[in-house]
Amino acid sequence: MHLLLAAGFGLLLLLLPPPAASKKPTQCQRCRTLVDKFNQGMANTARKNFGGGNTAWEEKTLSKYEFSEIRLLEIMEGLCDSSDFECNQLLEQQEEQLEAWWQSLKKDYPNLFEWFCVRTLKACCLPGTYGPDCKECQGGSERPCSGNGYCSGDGSRQGDGSCQCHAGYKGPLCIDCMDGYFSLQRNETHSICLACDESCKTCSGPSNKDCVQCEVGWARVEDACVDVDECAAETPPCSEAQYCENVNGSYICEECDSTCVGCTGKGPANCKECIAGYTKQSGQCADIDECSLEEKACKRRNENCYNVPGSFVCVCPDGFEETEDACVQTAQSEGGQPLSLRDSSD
Repeated sequence: MHLLLAAGFGLLLLLLPPPAASKKPTQCQRCRTLVDKFNQGMANTARKNFGGGNTAWEEKTLSKYEFSEIRLLEIMEGLCDSSDFECNQLLEQQEEQLEAWWQSLKKDYPNLFEWFCVRTLKACCLPGTYGPDCKECQGGSERPCSGNGYCSGDGSRQGDGSCQCHAGYKGPLCIDCMDGYFSLQRNETHSICLACDESCKTCSGPSNKDCVQCEVGWARVEDACVDVDECAAETPPCSEAQYCENVNGSYICEECDSTCVGCTGKGPANCKECIAGYTKQSGQCADIDECSLEEKACKRRNENCYNVPGSFVCVCPDGFEETEDACVQTAQSEGGQPLSLRDSSD
């Protein structure tokens, strides 16, 4: 029995979809995080001393706290959470390197990230460089992608150095303007692109008079691109059960009110005609109270009429039952009903 259960459980595990793999941090990201915590530890301990009673003697005898192994130990103890296996593994592997930097290399290489992550571990690149050999990004390491985009792999040993341009920019160096933008300023290394007016597909300046080509839904009138009112077209763009609402560069078809047969706008006041059971009152479609009309809506004798939106309901009173042409009082209730409600033949 236990073997069958185990086999069934194993089969269930095989059938279940694999858990989504969480994206692990790269070696560069782990190294950068470790360095950031090391720098934070240095900041946290910057104003401390040995904490004993005779600080002057301790500093003279044991070397200054600022450069001491005690301070290094305090910093190292705060670098990794106990549950962070990868951080602790990296720290264990590189502990001697960090100690060597602290004791003898810190003065010559004050930038721990550059010395540890870039030069020693070769896990990262300096900003503005990418790939296994830390080559310069497109446009140079000082101002990659002309300052108008991101360099693929920037600061890591990954990527291809190509530019991913910000909105409005295009080209290998992100120095050209996309359609819908115009160049405000440009030289060999710098470019500023600003958005055209919404009426322009392409433009040479910021207003609707600077359009080189009008955007869809806009048309040139004299020297400017203006909105086309699609709702005023000879053939309406919306169905008979909808009304058209013009918006810049386009239009929206909205449903008519439920009381309308065709409409020119929102609500019952804009109905062209009213559906059955409704009539125009004070300029809008309102429910007809069929029960209050001069001609009775309910034809059978003794029958009650109840108005409902767009219609009415005919119901016999309590103690009466339906026949083809009348509501007839039942025998049980005949003695208790007013004479006016009784069948006139009684």
